[in-house]
Amino acid sequence: MEPACITRFREYLQVNTMQPTPDYAACERYLKNQADEIGLEFKALELVPGKPTIVMTWRGSDPSLKSLVLNSHTDVVPVFEEFWDYPPFSAARVPTDDGDFRIYARGSQDMKIVGSCYLEAIRNLKAQGKTPLRNVFLTFVPDEEIGGEDGMQKFLLTPEFKEMNAGFALDEGIANPGPELYAFYGERNKSQVVFTCRGNTGHGSQFITDTASAKLLAISQELMAFRDAEEQKLIKTYGEVSQSNLGTVTTVNLNIIQGGVQINVVPDSFKAEFDIRVDPEVDLIEFNKWLQSIADKNDADLKFLDNVYPKCVTDIGPSNKNWKVMCDVIERKGLKTINAIFPAATDSRYLRRAGIPAIGISPLRNIPVLLHVHNEYVNESLFMEGVDLYTDLVDELSNLKD
Repeated sequence: MEPACITRFREYLQVNTMQPTPDYAACERYLKNQADEIGLEFKALELVPGKPTIVMTWRGSDPSLKSLVLNSHTDVVPVFEEFWDYPPFSAARVPTDDGDFRIYARGSQDMKIVGSCYLEAIRNLKAQGKTPLRNVFLTFVPDEEIGGEDGMQKFLLTPEFKEMNAGFALDEGIANPGPELYAFYGERNKSQVVFTCRGNTGHGSQFITDTASAKLLAISQELMAFRDAEEQKLIKTYGEVSQSNLGTVTTVNLNIIQGGVQINVVPDSFKAEFDIRVDPEVDLIEFNKWLQSIADKNDADLKFLDNVYPKCVTDIGPSNKNWKVMCDVIERKGLKTINAIFPAATDSRYLRRAGIPAIGISPLRNIPVLLHVHNEYVNESLFMEGVDLYTDLVDELSNLKD
């Protein structure tokens, strides 16, 4: 018989919140039902039309204390359905040879499992008759997968967020094929850029000089050489490239090239878009100056798509009581963490910039990393383990004094 918490998790996965047209209305209805069942205050803030930020509140006995924030995002990335063994929003529950079940769905790892674990944890604690010492807020935000500008970024500017008096936040992590849990205390800086190269045009049969394509090739070669050097640095230092060490270097990927009108016409311009994630120990201002120098020497225009922010990482030293409590709970469960810099970007970056310590963690271990991948799934046993973990985490963290 399917456990009730699994049924609720699958119902959440069946809500199609796929970008670029997520069904946020259906998602809001689902979350409202959950809040009503559990007995949580519910508020939907539509900071952008059609994009609700959901806030659930579990009131503590001492609301003067800084609150605990349990954050997750509701949107998921697109799918290529023809490559899936099961419909990606069916949340198919498939038995395995070892007596477990796999639940296949887009968003199962990234990151509806975490939002569901929050809900089940508080459901458990309330069923035990418990009341937290400090306020606990569950935030379900939109649009993280497309940058979070209409989600967490706008939410942080609202009176509702300021009234939360946030003191510590949990957010998304990533699965680990090994036995440990990843705990992310910071992220790399984004420096996504667009190079636009212009040059002479002419017939495709000629040796045209000073072309846009030649400039683009020179830029690409320099950035790819830098990319290779960073990869080799990882391999030399750690012997491999993994999620636990990727945050210690800078990655460069050329993801979009635009240009050309006809195969026998040398184009007068080319545009190339690079996704660059910069090691947080690197001075981003100086790094961007280096990118500008590459553009200048190749007579290209350079557009920066991201603002420059100061280094923001969460203290994981002994002075952070929340971190210590979290580690104690995990250790009592017989688990260990790998403490690392997140290789990509999550809503935690907004929280940290606002001065709120945040840790990104997922209950998924001994499972492949399948975020944004075909046939994304989680094991039912890992979900149950996650509920158990978050029940203890929320209980301990919500009763911690400042």
